[in-house]
Amino acid sequence: METTERNRFRELLDELRSDLRNQLGELGANPDEDSLETGDFDFGFADSAQSTAERGKVLALIDRLRGQLREVERALRKIEDGTYGLCERCGQPINNERLEALPYSTLCVSCKQKESA
Repeated sequence: METTERNRFRELLDELRSDLRNQLGELGANPDEDSLETGDFDFGFADSAQSTAERGKVLALIDRLRGQLREVERALRKIEDGTYGLCERCGQPINNERLEALPYSTLCVSCKQKESA
């Protein structure tokens, strides 16, 4: 991968990391900890079942955002060590269209399709 492409993807990943960290902060979660505990989930709901359901949704979202953040940080490390953009299964380059759509992709389209089958 050329230096200009690598720098472009680094910027894209940096922006994505910042956005994910901001989203986690807005949800009351610490992006640097794996704990799923956040603040009070009462939200003024009249019944505890609705409050519990809402809390479950927020915790699931936090978990998903943290997973994406870990993948973004992993991709940034791969840029630093020179392995970014290479499929972890077959070692072939991941096409730029896939990286544009999902910059923290670890598998090429072919290997991802095999994994999903």
